[in-house]
Amino acid sequence: MNLDDFSDLIERPDGGVRRDAEERRERFIVPPGALGRLDELGEWLSAAQQAVPVRAIEQARVVLFAGDHGVAQLDVSGRAAGTAHELVRATLDGATPLAVLARRFSVPVRIVDAGLDCEPDLLPEAVVRTRVRRGSGRIDVENAMTSEEAEQAVRLGMAIADEEADSGTDLVVLGDLSVGGTTAAATLIAALCGTDASVVTGRGGAGIDDLAWMRKCAAVRDALRRARPVLGDQLELLATVGGADLAAMTGFLLQCAVRRLPVILDGVVSAACALVGQRSAFRAPDWWLAGQLSGEPAQAKALDRMALNPLLDHGVVVGEGSGALLALPFVQAAAALAAELPERTPETDEDEAQDGAQDDAEDGMKDDVKDEGATSDGAGSPAGE
Repeated sequence: MNLDDFSDLIERPDGGVRRDAEERRERFIVPPGALGRLDELGEWLSAAQQAVPVRAIEQARVVLFAGDHGVAQLDVSGRAAGTAHELVRATLDGATPLAVLARRFSVPVRIVDAGLDCEPDLLPEAVVRTRVRRGSGRIDVENAMTSEEAEQAVRLGMAIADEEADSGTDLVVLGDLSVGGTTAAATLIAALCGTDASVVTGRGGAGIDDLAWMRKCAAVRDALRRARPVLGDQLELLATVGGADLAAMTGFLLQCAVRRLPVILDGVVSAACALVGQRSAFRAPDWWLAGQLSGEPAQAKALDRMALNPLLDHGVVVGEGSGALLALPFVQAAAALAAELPERTPETDEDEAQDGAQDDAEDGMKDDVKDEGATSDGAGSPAGE
């Protein structure tokens, strides 16, 4: 497999349809620009759907890829190594922020086991059991997985994307359930952006103290040394310093772009996978939205490199897809406004023109009266005053 092959398969959203959507927007009763970024989103959705007016977002879905990372053994995470399955169970039990939001927004959640480090019987039945391997290697001293496993993980993500597109999903909220995933993500972003470990290392969704942050910086630094020699091969880069869940998310994002399925990215992990995808297919980011700014320095650097402007900046750092899901109503609102706002009628335009002409005539009459008064006052004034 060569990820660069996706470059020939991915097209940009339809530019002609977008121009039609822009022209339609100019005819709305609400002035252009009055709705701010909602206008831009509505036009983008029209281009993605190849439809004017845009269709409402009615079958959104949250897709979460789950995995454990061996680097978490270095105490670089706020959670213990090998406990990502607990996040999975809590989410499906409705006990996480994402689960509460998904229930409130009536959005189904799909969790894919790409690389959890646990016995299968610890997982709820609802989990998609497609594990590539049990946990990922410690990327500071060894590869996350083999090249064959990396390809298997990418193909897993592609298959999930095809299933979503075939089932009628019209927008995906993408997130991860991982322990140690932000360390791998920071390494990928540092490698692809050519920056140092300290520039991209954050404190993760669970939060860590200063000593743990220093250990995390050291782990990213050591992993970065191992990543640089394979920068020319994106699949090998994922095998070296990624992980099964990150590779699957990369394949998912690329195949969603092939299938013209829009995706809202969540935090630093999805941003890292998107950056790998952009390196393989430069048009792919045109199909993605940055849901929120998570506060992770690596995420901000990746989004800047892809020219993706986050929809929200509310300080949500919990991860697990919560921030991206919060952006979903904003996108749905943009679609509803673009589809349902009425256009100005020709009669309305004529009335406005007549009102404007009448206002001009009244202004002219007032000016004439003023001029006559000034002339009269001048004629009646005594000489020399």
